[in-house]
Amino acid sequence: MTEGVLSVKDVERREYGDFQTPDELTDLICSFLSEHETQPFSIIEPTFGKGSFILSSLNYFDSVKKIVGVEIYEEYIWETKFKILAYFLDNAEKKKPEIILYQGDIFKFDLKVVFRKIAEPVLVLGNPPWVTNSELSTLNSENLPLKRNLKKLNGLEAITGKGNFDIGEYISLLMLENFSQLKGKMAFLIKNAVIKNLVHDLQKFGYTISDIGSYHINAKQFFNAAVDASLFTCNLGNKGEKIICEYFEGINTEKKINEFGWLDGKFISDIRAYKKNSKYDGISPFEWRQGVKHDSSKVFELIRKEGYFENGLGEKVDIEGELVYGLLKSSDLKDKIIDKTRKFVIITQHTIGESTHYIQDKYPRLYEYLMSHKKIIDNRKSSIYKNKPPFSIFGIGEYSFKPYKIAISGLYKKPFFALLLPDNNKPIMLDDTCYFLGFDDLETALFTWCILTDEVTFELLNSIAFLEAKRPYTKEILMRIAINKIAQDETFDEITEKINSLNFERGQELSYSSWEQYLSLFKKNEKKNDQLFLFESSG
Repeated sequence: MTEGVLSVKDVERREYGDFQTPDELTDLICSFLSEHETQPFSIIEPTFGKGSFILSSLNYFDSVKKIVGVEIYEEYIWETKFKILAYFLDNAEKKKPEIILYQGDIFKFDLKVVFRKIAEPVLVLGNPPWVTNSELSTLNSENLPLKRNLKKLNGLEAITGKGNFDIGEYISLLMLENFSQLKGKMAFLIKNAVIKNLVHDLQKFGYTISDIGSYHINAKQFFNAAVDASLFTCNLGNKGEKIICEYFEGINTEKKINEFGWLDGKFISDIRAYKKNSKYDGISPFEWRQGVKHDSSKVFELIRKEGYFENGLGEKVDIEGELVYGLLKSSDLKDKIIDKTRKFVIITQHTIGESTHYIQDKYPRLYEYLMSHKKIIDNRKSSIYKNKPPFSIFGIGEYSFKPYKIAISGLYKKPFFALLLPDNNKPIMLDDTCYFLGFDDLETALFTWCILTDEVTFELLNSIAFLEAKRPYTKEILMRIAINKIAQDETFDEITEKINSLNFERGQELSYSSWEQYLSLFKKNEKKNDQLFLFESSG
């Protein structure tokens, strides 16, 4: 009998992040584990689906005495039971382990029940769902984790980008939290971005695991999925001296692609490449900022037509232009210098939480426009707008209004830094997929742009950023670029040659004394406190 039966709605399998593992792959994985001295007494599978891993385990692990599985979808449980029955009818000579299958939600499941039914060594095995919690929320799914801050995010992180994570990541952390102290092994099929997050968080959680490995699989071949994924493995019950993951080209291959993990207190995506430019991994003297967030592009974003603006609803928009600024998105950051935009954005505040009552008096047409779309604006889902003034935006501050900026997309694998100049004497804004530095003077912006476009900067970024991540370049990554240290290894001739290659009119020529003055600012800061930002964004 199935234990703990509960009613589950028959919804689209997408709600479960349903990538059923083919028998060919589960056989390959179990064979690989067996050949590498994995012979468990107990197997735990938290989302066993149609039972492929359980069947492969019966073939490859003669030592197994108990198998404990959890699955939310009742139809899959019966299918698995019939497969197990058929297997033993065809293999009557096989020793039969105790197999306990629970129907239940792993997010609500009492794992203490599993503890009472297993013996060491254990093997935590499976393929948890490849879907994020925000995707499930979009589907209005009931298959969501309990509201528990398993990743120990702070308040702001929990309600912004870092609060969105892969369900497979949550389940992996749940398994490590409950079983890492037991002797055994864990082997999970998960996305590479999830493996990166797990290894990153190990320093914070301190789970007792060691010998971490990642073995690339062809997700297109096995799952028809365009995603980078691997078999994540680690030994349980023993804490390794270093938190390093070896990344291999595939299962059953000794060809190692690279190593990533923690080195001297810093998280590295390619340890071998990192060592060449490790001295430039430090603290940026300028603070990187994220672009503006409004979550209502059809209302806040405009395109210019002949003599008027048009919004995302196709409506003609007749408003005052004072609060309308040029806007760049990630896809717009293609040129080294940008001073024109294809889109515009309404900026209602100078700082987060600032009152917007002034709009009604100073800009009545804009106020009327915003009020006519108040329902759309008020229906924004993010909690960052709750209890805020009407028409509030996020990711805005005095830094947003600096005339000169250096911007990079957070989304693309290849880093590209663009120099932004004012458009009709107004600063250009960026959306929240972009990051930027802002400056009061062009000279400081130019020098900084030259340093950021140096080859050593790109080499450093390639060794500390994870290209498999949805957003490879974040504030956390960019703040590690020690612009001051790279500048010390540059020559004025190299700088002027790069600036001259831009071929744009900038007025007065840059002098050697101005370059020395730029460098001296870093030296002054180093004498005071190298943890302080040199500038908020001024030159």
